[in-house]
Amino acid sequence: MSDISIESTLQEERLFSPPAAFAQAAQVKSLTEYEALYERAQANPEQFWAELADTELHWFKKWDKVLDWQPPFAKWFTGGKINISYNCLDRHLTTWRKNKAALIWEGEPGDSRTLTYAQLHREVCQMANALKQMGVAKGDLVGIYMPMIPEAAIAMLALSLIHIS
Repeated sequence: MSDISIESTLQEERLFSPPAAFAQAAQVKSLTEYEALYERAQANPEQFWAELADTELHWFKKWDKVLDWQPPFAKWFTGGKINISYNCLDRHLTTWRKNKAALIWEGEPGDSRTLTYAQLHREVCQMANALKQMGVAKGDLVGIYMPMIPEAAIAMLALSLIHIS
């Protein structure tokens, strides 16, 4: 019997660098910059995440404590009040992003939809109002059973919107 080996094609060693203009417009512009960011996060995770939370998110009430670690439980940003719907949509409506694509969806048969931040916000508000008319209120438990379509994200954001109203 001969010794026949199969060469694996699952290991890729080549590197493909992004175009310079793309890298320059990125939030993290190089591997070196990423590694420095990673080291900062490793050295002091609480400070790292506090800085990001403070600069990248809108807080209705700033947190009292960044991390409350009672093994095995971890609570981040305790005492803070934040809303995902506001951070995903509302805060962009007064900026240049208003007309930028917020959600790009492609279905299996090739159909697609693109919603800007303004369009997505309108859909979320309509869904929130429909849910309220059905009696959904702050604090209610709601199950969402939908395929991965734009309306699933719209429903989740609408429920988040109801939570702050």
